Amino acid sequence: MRAFYTVLFCVLLMACGDKKEGDKQNFLPASNGNLNTISVVSDNIVWEGAVGESIRNIFAAPLTGLPTDEPLFSMKQIPTQVFDGFAARNRIVIKIDKANVEASTEIKNDVYAKPQTVALITGKTDQEIIAQLEEHKEKIIDALTKEEVKEKQRRIKLSLLDVKKMESQLGFTINIPSVYRISKAEDKFFWVRKNLSNAKTMELMFYEVPFETISNGDSTIVDIVKMRDEITKTKIPGEDGIYMAVEDAYAPSMFKTIIDNKPAYEVRGLWDMQGYTMAGPFITYAIEDKINNRYLVADGYVYAPSLEKRDYIFELESIIKSIKIK
Repeated sequence: MRAFYTVLFCVLLMACGDKKEGDKQNFLPASNGNLNTISVVSDNIVWEGAVGESIRNIFAAPLTGLPTDEPLFSMKQIPTQVFDGFAARNRIVIKIDKANVEASTEIKNDVYAKPQTVALITGKTDQEIIAQLEEHKEKIIDALTKEEVKEKQRRIKLSLLDVKKMESQLGFTINIPSVYRISKAEDKFFWVRKNLSNAKTMELMFYEVPFETISNGDSTIVDIVKMRDEITKTKIPGEDGIYMAVEDAYAPSMFKTIIDNKPAYEVRGLWDMQGYTMAGPFITYAIEDKINNRYLVADGYVYAPSLEKRDYIFELESIIKSIKIK
């Protein structure tokens, strides 16, 4: 009988242990913080030295495709000794651990709050930590950006625009906030707009092109720019022959990415109005849809002179990345 109670006690003890581990995840506090703002956790001497300079050079580098320099991320430094409680709840964190440990970089989720992404970089010396930052910077930026896109998409879902007609004609679903409105819908072309203030706007275009429109090679970006210029000239022309075009003086940048588990081209650059003084940044995604022998194109652009534009472009990017092709 004594053996039976011993076994029962052990089983109950193991069950309690499992519950506590689960409770730890279930009761993590909600994360917080401004979008695209990294909490950098490090000792002051590390932040003020070569490691801090390397972090700023990488994560506060100018974002591609904007007319003026704006940082990829905003940053705030938190001394290691005070990183606790509310200070540990930011959604995206870079934690520097300079100690007698092997140099490494780890990406962790939901460590101090939920949802949260933490990049932990360790090393014995400044040189080791800087080498880790340089080697893994693309992986870290990608992980932090994905966390912020998910958060922006969560906020967008709180109030959605009815775009069933567009989704039906172009064969995809998307989440667009209700503060936008559809300004034009014809021939599988949709123009969606959001007014800011004093004639400033954020705008989206959705359409499809045959698969052969965009070649895969050195001329890919040329094809995309040509395609975009043709659409803006014919679908949203201004008065007296005025139309939007990609700015010649600023070469756009192209990247390969994934949207809805499908290969896509991402192009960032500047547009201006031919025949009128207006300009701003744009971001174009051409999403490969081999089943339907087409590229689904989603394009966002901003007109907001005198205002910083990083967060506007980020909103358009987050909207576009919610696309699911049927």
